[in-house]
Amino acid sequence: MGITITAIKYVQSLRIKKFRQKYHHFVVEGDKSVQELLASDWKVVSWYHTKDFSPHPFPVNGVLVSDKEMERLSHHQAPQHALAVVEMPVWTKNIPSKGIQLYLDGIRDPGNLGTILRIADWYGLEEVWCSPDTVDAFNPKTIDASMGSFLRVKLHSDDVSFFSTCKLPVYAAVMDGENVHHSKLPDHAVLIVGNEGKGIQSELLDKVQNKISIPRYGKAESLNAGVATAVLLDNFFRGH
Repeated sequence: MGITITAIKYVQSLRIKKFRQKYHHFVVEGDKSVQELLASDWKVVSWYHTKDFSPHPFPVNGVLVSDKEMERLSHHQAPQHALAVVEMPVWTKNIPSKGIQLYLDGIRDPGNLGTILRIADWYGLEEVWCSPDTVDAFNPKTIDASMGSFLRVKLHSDDVSFFSTCKLPVYAAVMDGENVHHSKLPDHAVLIVGNEGKGIQSELLDKVQNKISIPRYGKAESLNAGVATAVLLDNFFRGH
């Protein structure tokens, strides 16, 4: 039995945040990401594949669709061969007391958020904290850019009260802070990375004593949030 028009329209509706929130479902696309997903313990509601999807071993319970049907399901102009509808997880929030933690303040670009999740995964972070105005973690572009890292990195939403309960030292990424290459960085801390254009909100930044920056040697005006996060995390982990 193939896919129904109703199912196609349902998958298409999940491109929109209000429907993801209403049904608590989101979409994962791409052969590698879907294969990782199906091998995990996440709850898959349904999944679809074309005849060219050929992992070994082949997962069960998928629905075979035509290339044209996959084009209708996908938000990409040139989709790959697999797509899944997934139930949103419910994660328990425990305020961290050790390790390097990452807090994102107002990240608005879904591609940047997905890239940051992938970077966090690379450095072994199991959780990332973000302000309530950060872009939706289950936006299709976020999931795409994470390249499967959304499966391993929990994303928690918390406002500035997070810093009243978390007792780790806090470091804010700013343009005019101390050169991170000269900073004595601790093994346990929270790194704040701010909005792509506006930086960290003043309400939060005013409470942070440790301000660090990436030295600029050329003429580029700025780095995007993903690149900055990678450089700063590397400096924190370099001494580990």
